[in-house]
Amino acid sequence: MCGIQVLITQTSDGADTETYNEIWANLTATNSRRAQPLVSQTTGDILCWNGEVFGGLDIGNRNDGIELLNELQRQKTHDPRTYIQRTMSKIEGPYAFVYVDREQKHVWYARDYLGRRSLLTKTMDSGAMLVSSVADTADESTAWTEVAAQKIYCVDLNTRSLDGGILEYSWQYAAGGLEIGAEDEHLVLPFGRVDQTVDDIGPISDVASSVQLSDLAEFPDICKWQPYIDRLKSELTQAVKSRVDSIPPNGTHARCGVLFSGGVDCMVLAAILTTVLPRDEPIELFNVAFENPRQTKLQSLDSVYDVPDRKTGRLGWNELERIDPHREWRFIECDVPYSQVIEHKPHVQQLLVPSCTVMDMSIGIALWFASRGHGTRVTATSRTEYMGQSRVLLLGMGADEQLGGYSRHRSAWDKSGPHALAREIALDVERIATRNLGRDDRVVSDNAKEARFPFLAANVVAFLSQTPIAYKMDMRYARGVGEKLLLRLLARQLGLVQACVLAKRAIQFGARTAKMESSQTRGQDFL
Repeated sequence: MCGIQVLITQTSDGADTETYNEIWANLTATNSRRAQPLVSQTTGDILCWNGEVFGGLDIGNRNDGIELLNELQRQKTHDPRTYIQRTMSKIEGPYAFVYVDREQKHVWYARDYLGRRSLLTKTMDSGAMLVSSVADTADESTAWTEVAAQKIYCVDLNTRSLDGGILEYSWQYAAGGLEIGAEDEHLVLPFGRVDQTVDDIGPISDVASSVQLSDLAEFPDICKWQPYIDRLKSELTQAVKSRVDSIPPNGTHARCGVLFSGGVDCMVLAAILTTVLPRDEPIELFNVAFENPRQTKLQSLDSVYDVPDRKTGRLGWNELERIDPHREWRFIECDVPYSQVIEHKPHVQQLLVPSCTVMDMSIGIALWFASRGHGTRVTATSRTEYMGQSRVLLLGMGADEQLGGYSRHRSAWDKSGPHALAREIALDVERIATRNLGRDDRVVSDNAKEARFPFLAANVVAFLSQTPIAYKMDMRYARGVGEKLLLRLLARQLGLVQACVLAKRAIQFGARTAKMESSQTRGQDFL
């Protein structure tokens, strides 16, 4: 895992480049470590790579960055005009990259089409352009912009002006529907648009919003849903497996952990993870809780860390031990005193840039402390100080957007029915690339950990996009059942009886990072 920084400067003779990498941490997700940047011995082309190749190239145990550079060189000999687009269209996995084509005097840069890795740009006072994984100072937050993930960019150094020399190539759905140039045709997304069909929904009398299913065992028409449940399990299992197989051995230590609230998203990931990891490997469950001085004043608690996510986290840990008692589940309580929040808040704010709202901080600081992994390991008989060992963390981002987990999805249903819900889901999936995954990557990577998102694997997104809305959610059921219904039914099938009917709770409320000082602050307020 490397951070990228490339400075493109203007000279009297045109533009020139100075390229270098700064290693964030002594951590790699392949078995072969290699210093960056990577340089072609034949052309002198330079690749700065921060990503993972989970599909599209035969990597094996080799370094994915080297294999990608080799593939770029092969494609370049066949078609020097579209080799970047052709190659990146084959890659499945999160990435950010900068590629310097010395022969053509082009500098290419991009994030993956879902924006799972961070990459920022800034135009400096001198006119130079800086492309970087992280911002250099929080004081200039407005100067930095997140690279849009829907495009691949090329700086043409043959032009006299950097501003006029940036070319853009857009990702397209395979079905088309837009007028695109020849170069764009080679940037084809591995999934289609969200199916907005609502024809399969039954009469409103079939179910009632007042129906409460305590553990989904009473769910009607399970036979109609079963093929979709089985397919989701298969696709998620493939996604989890591809994301852990490449993690190098870590001795007797844990290789992979889960950021763990006990909610249905992370519970399903943990339940699938235990089916693909070797039996002798422990799995770390990181559960974060904050001392919130405002909440402490308002409520009488046995512990200031007795927050909602701690309660559901313990229940979830117990449920995982029940469905797989032979696995070593390490439940780590990451308790964060308010004094530590104050101490580390400036650093986290720096990592957030260009994100700069109160909500960004509430979420970012929860992710930073959770991924840091400092806490107490809890067993049935003991509590011991613990430092997380996992190099890779699984996170549940992407489930809510695709499966109707947000309150706005239920609101769309309540106000205008299934067609409005379908449009809202389609819009949310379209916006995944523009949301906050780059921010989350900066925060988690700062702790020398790598975030991986199985719900955003290309095969999972492709399956969920082609699945009718009526077989992903049903808002006629009450909260805690109707949203993300397909995932809840899978959780029930996996034996997660309690987790399958837990309502969604955002991390800033579950871990109590929201409104620490005042109830008057709003999420959209600037820091």
